Amino acid sequence: MGRPSTRPKDLRDGYYVEVRNKGSKVGIRIRRDTEEEMHQAAKDYEKVKDVTILGESKNGKFVNK
Repeated sequence: MGRPSTRPKDLRDGYYVEVRNKGSKVGIRIRRDTEEEMHQAAKDYEKVKDVTILGESKNGKFVNK
């Protein structure tokens, strides 16, 4: 086994939500294809987790509207 990479993974095009346990500093990013699916995922997870909507990613970078 080799050593794990230290370079962050490139983001695929889509809409991202960050989900973390309450009180945690580290979370995971969840990607959805459409903005509507992203908002639905955020609504589903916000009952038990801390949710941050990150927005749309294109070419590995977040697009600000």
